[in-house]
Amino acid sequence: MKTEEMNEAVDQILHEEETPDNASETEATKAPSRTMSPRARIISALLLLSGIGFSISWYIHVSTYETTDDAEIDGHINAVSPRIAGTVDKVYVDDNVAVQAGQPLVDLDTRELTIAEEQADAQYAQALARAGSEGSNLAITQNTTAADIILAKSQLEDARAALAASEQDRQSSASHLVEAEATDKRDELQAERYKQLFEKDETSRQVLENYSATAQASAARLAAAQASLASAEQTVQEKQAQVDSQIAHLAEVTKNAPHELAMRENEASSQKAGVELANAELDRTKLDLGFAHIVAPIAGVVTQRSVELGNHVAPGEQLLMLVDISHLWITADFKETQLRNIHPGCRAEIHVDALGRSFQGTVESMPAITGARSSVLPPENATGNYVKVVQRLPIRIELNSGQSGLNKLRPGMSVEAKVYVK
Repeated sequence: MKTEEMNEAVDQILHEEETPDNASETEATKAPSRTMSPRARIISALLLLSGIGFSISWYIHVSTYETTDDAEIDGHINAVSPRIAGTVDKVYVDDNVAVQAGQPLVDLDTRELTIAEEQADAQYAQALARAGSEGSNLAITQNTTAADIILAKSQLEDARAALAASEQDRQSSASHLVEAEATDKRDELQAERYKQLFEKDETSRQVLENYSATAQASAARLAAAQASLASAEQTVQEKQAQVDSQIAHLAEVTKNAPHELAMRENEASSQKAGVELANAELDRTKLDLGFAHIVAPIAGVVTQRSVELGNHVAPGEQLLMLVDISHLWITADFKETQLRNIHPGCRAEIHVDALGRSFQGTVESMPAITGARSSVLPPENATGNYVKVVQRLPIRIELNSGQSGLNKLRPGMSVEAKVYVK
C-alpha cells in the first residue's frame, strides 16, 4: 500500500468520528449491536497499517542480504613430516603449543648420517685426486703427440736427405762407370794393337806387357765402377724404402694423435664427471644431515602430535600438524539460488557460535565448482537417474583485520554468514 492511500484512509476514519451525535445515534440504531466503535476501528486500521508497514520493511530488509548457517572457519593446516628415514632422538613440542617459523620440532639420530657424510667427503677428495692426475696425463699426452709428430717429420726429412745423397752417389758412380768403360775400351784396343805389332816383331815384349797390364787395370776399374754403381743403386732403394717408411710413420702418428688425445680428454671428462658425482653425493649427505633437524615451516599451533622418542619414522610420515591461526577465513556454503547478487567485494557479517558475537568480513572469491562436484564420489547425472537437488557452493569470506577477538578464532568453528547484496 502506498503512503498517500494510507493517509486518505486515516483521514476518512477521523472524519467519521467527528460527525454529529444524532447522526451517530441514527447509525447506531441502524447498525447491528456487533458493530465496532470508532476508536476500535482506528486502532484496527493503525494495527493493519503497522503490520503492512512492518511486512514491507521486513521484506525490504531481507532482500538486502543472503544468509546461511552452513559455514565454518577455515585456515592453513600444515602437516609436518620427515624427508628422510631415521630414529627420533628429541621432541621439542606438544599439542596446543604455539611455535614460531624455524623453531625446532623434532631431531632424528644423526650418527649414521655423519658417517655417510665423512665417507662422501673422502670419496670426493679421491675423485679430485683422480681428476688431477688425469689432467696431468692429458697434458703429457698433448705434449707427447706433438713431439711425436715433430720427430716423425724430422725423421722423414732426414730420410729424404739421405735418399737425395744416395741418388747423387749413384749418379757419380754412373759417371765413373762411363769413364771406366771408355778407359777400358781404349786400353783394350791399345793392348790388342800392340799384340798385333808384337806378333809382327814391330814392338818389344815389354811394351806389349805394359799395355796389357794397363788394359787389365782398366778392366778392373770398370768392374769396380760397375760394382760401385750397383751398390749405389741398392743404397738408393734402401733410402727410398726408409723415406716410404717415414712417410707411413708420419701418417700414422698424425692419424693416431687426435684419437689418443680424444681418449685422454674423454677420460679427463669422465674423471671430472666423477668429481661432480662425488660432490653431489656429498651435498646429498649434508642435506640429509640437515633434514635430521626438523623445524617449523610456519608460525602456528601444534596439534595431532603423534611422534614419540625412539620411533622409527619414514619419509612422508606425519609427525604432527601446525595450524596457522594468524590467517583465517570463512567458508560459507550458499545455495546456488542465493548467489544471484553475491560477488567479490560484498560486505559480510559473521556470527561465531562459540564466542556469541559477530565479526565483519568481505567476500574474497567465488568458487569454481559445487561442493558435490568436488566430493570423493561426485554425482553422475548422465545415467538418466538425475534428480534435481539445489547445490551449494563454498564462498570464501575474508575477515577484516584489526577486529578484537580474532585471536580466539580456530579452524572448524561453526558460524552463521550473512552477505549484504545491496
